[in-house]
Amino acid sequence: MEIQPYQGGASQVDGVQNIVKLSSNENPFGPSEDAVEAFRRTSFDLHRYPSTDHATLREAISEVHGLDAGRIVCGVGSDEIISLLCQGYAGPGDEVIHTEHGFSMYRISALAAGASPIEVAERERMTDVNAILAACTENTRMVFIANPNNPTGTMIGDGEVARLAEKLPEHVLLVLDGAYAEYIEGYDGGAALVDRRENVVMTRTFSKLYGLGGLRVGWGYGPAHVVDVLNRIRGPFNLSQPALAAAQAAVRDEEYATKCRLENTRLRGWLAEALAEHGVSSDTSMGNFVLARFASQAEAQSCDVYLQSQGLIVRSVVGYRLPNYLRITVGDESACRRVAHAVGQFKAGAT
Repeated sequence: MEIQPYQGGASQVDGVQNIVKLSSNENPFGPSEDAVEAFRRTSFDLHRYPSTDHATLREAISEVHGLDAGRIVCGVGSDEIISLLCQGYAGPGDEVIHTEHGFSMYRISALAAGASPIEVAERERMTDVNAILAACTENTRMVFIANPNNPTGTMIGDGEVARLAEKLPEHVLLVLDGAYAEYIEGYDGGAALVDRRENVVMTRTFSKLYGLGGLRVGWGYGPAHVVDVLNRIRGPFNLSQPALAAAQAAVRDEEYATKCRLENTRLRGWLAEALAEHGVSSDTSMGNFVLARFASQAEAQSCDVYLQSQGLIVRSVVGYRLPNYLRITVGDESACRRVAHAVGQFKAGAT
């Protein structure tokens, strides 16, 4: 079968205790207390079916982000929104474009729908709008870009995204994956562009900044005709009541979200600088991780093994065609200091 299973970040190392997991871009501070309490309260109603229209969560998202609640669709993580888009708009004979270092679920979802994924080269780990436009054919149905991108952490400006949307053939849908949008102050993830056009959809998640990865809640925002299609093909009870309640409380706790974003910005900058002092450079990251660059694949692999021996789990990105890199999640301060110190020890010759 052409589909390779998605490989998540590891969470344990045999024979090693006191593990620090920095492999899945999780919020080290967890969800807000409001979200935890909302989750706890739903335990009294576990015998009840959840809402089928997700109205209260959509309304909360609408109020916080200034969006039209009627054009919001909720799913089991943004992964499900991506999958639904491929089910609804691509099939045998169709092509789905993604960038070479883009999220692997774009390719998997396209193949699952019977479509052909088309990989387009990036330019120094940055989305290349001209290359995407050149790759479009009469068979192209969708273009996926993550902005900021994972695992590179890079992003392109609003002007370039708008140019891509404008220049795409009329029959092509542009999907903006905003999983890491909340880490950038004042950034709307492409929502304003969605409001101006009929060919743009934005996806978002509660798994990153909001710390609800264990509950799997995501959402999409798009033209009414697209959201209508997605609602017709998604499962009626795709999100549980605990997930809906926790996500609603999380998005309304703007003070906590701001605190997490500011801490991530501070620690991300510190970590990148600390790694650079040890001779490990990185591109400017706009997410909650740093893509650490090593001299070779062998060095990156050796460092990964050494970090594991020290109880530090980071993410090899060989599968993303980045063999001489390791993606390191921005943890809390102690985790950042611990991993930077360990990388320094490795570069100094520790084995």
